Amino acid sequence: MTFSLSRRLVAEFGGTAFLVAAVLGSGIMGERLAGGNVAVALLANTAATGAALIALILTLGPISGAHLNPVVTLVGAWQGGLPWAEAPGYVVSQILGGCAGTVVTHFMFNLPVISLSRHVRSGPAQVFSEFVATFGLLGVICGCSRFRPHAVAYAVGCYIAAAYWFTASTSFANPAVAIARSLSDTFAGIRPADVPGFIAAQLLGGAAAAILFRWLIPAAPADIVQPAISRVSAK
Repeated sequence: MTFSLSRRLVAEFGGTAFLVAAVLGSGIMGERLAGGNVAVALLANTAATGAALIALILTLGPISGAHLNPVVTLVGAWQGGLPWAEAPGYVVSQILGGCAGTVVTHFMFNLPVISLSRHVRSGPAQVFSEFVATFGLLGVICGCSRFRPHAVAYAVGCYIAAAYWFTASTSFANPAVAIARSLSDTFAGIRPADVPGFIAAQLLGGAAAAILFRWLIPAAPADIVQPAISRVSAK
């Protein structure tokens, strides 16, 4: 089944909003319940984010491909899996959805609607971590879409959960999420001044992965994200 662009954009908006709510909400809840133990708070944040990603991709994949990430959308358009004319709508929907997720989360936890983050995430190590995190994410998507289409949702959720721990930046790997998290002065926030460096690294990491996997898997389908879930669900 093919869905209209308006339905797909709403799916991207809502999916990204719920993803950001999972990231921020679990961060806030984890920090409140962990009694100052940052490792426990991060573990709670990790589990909730990975689980939410799996659920959201399984739910929205058949509608929009469940990109939920401007890098995924741009790489998909670059590789021919999404018309370039539709890519701006996807990206704007994801960014607006992420910001909406921040607002909703703050309402749920009785916090100011918008509170610019003061959480410093700067320096070469943090930026390089975002390159690595996004490179790995796009690699997982490219490889699984070709060889394990049924497993993409689980692979992406597991990868992000793992990358929370093996990258210094805790693996944002998503410009929409980085922007949304800059509007929240909470455990999972990022200082607005640090967002441009993260986004640049994410774009470069995604592009590098797309180039490499295009060479590794020359027969891979051009649409690197949507096929894995939507093809399976349509059968």
